[in-house]
Amino acid sequence: MAVLHPTPPFDDLTYYPISRWIRATRGQDTIVDSQRALLVWEPGKKVPVYAFPREDVALVSGAAASSASRPRGFADTGLDGYITIPWESLDHWFEEDEEVFVHPRDPFVRVDALKSSRHVRVERDGHLLAESDSPILVFETGLPTRYYLPESDVDPSPLADSDLQTGCPYKGFASYRDVLLDGRRHRGLFWSYQTPFKEVAAVKGYLAPYNERVDLIVDGHSQERPAGPLGPRAEPSTPAA
Repeated sequence: MAVLHPTPPFDDLTYYPISRWIRATRGQDTIVDSQRALLVWEPGKKVPVYAFPREDVALVSGAAASSASRPRGFADTGLDGYITIPWESLDHWFEEDEEVFVHPRDPFVRVDALKSSRHVRVERDGHLLAESDSPILVFETGLPTRYYLPESDVDPSPLADSDLQTGCPYKGFASYRDVLLDGRRHRGLFWSYQTPFKEVAAVKGYLAPYNERVDLIVDGHSQERPAGPLGPRAEPSTPAA
């Protein structure tokens, strides 16, 4: 019987050895230095954590040794001797000599940014927000297809600045635009990468809407809104200030 290829989250603790040299620092101190790391997906979690042999992690002492920054082990005999340390407790993480941001990269996640000639319309509450025949489609394992549109194909009149920013280990750091319609402010409805990572360099300056929060019509066919989160810090629309 054919089965759908699984993607995280997994029901069971799952791990995968990696050969990358992993280091992490706090200030001038190297806290993690390991060439024997594992990626571990804990049950119910979509993204992995690094796990290291205990001897590859320096002791964290003093004020830095809060409960939020202490290494911890795993309740599984297959991972005896391995520990993980909270990502946010250290300043910088590296795979080989390249910095990694937000969380470890999943080797089973692929991100492709492909130029397309599909016709894409973006609407919200009956208002046309964008229309393009030259989108870039970003395919990321386990996520809905995202439609990045040239900024010139997005109506600028309802757009408003937002202070929201988020990070992605595969694409970079995104900034957001709110949308003002009929006296309501829809927060963070579009995002863009002004300095995307090299894997998706083509989307620089393009704007992408949240599929979950807009009506997308692609080649004349309305797309079903994906289930799941409505976006980072998604809020109900509020009266425009």
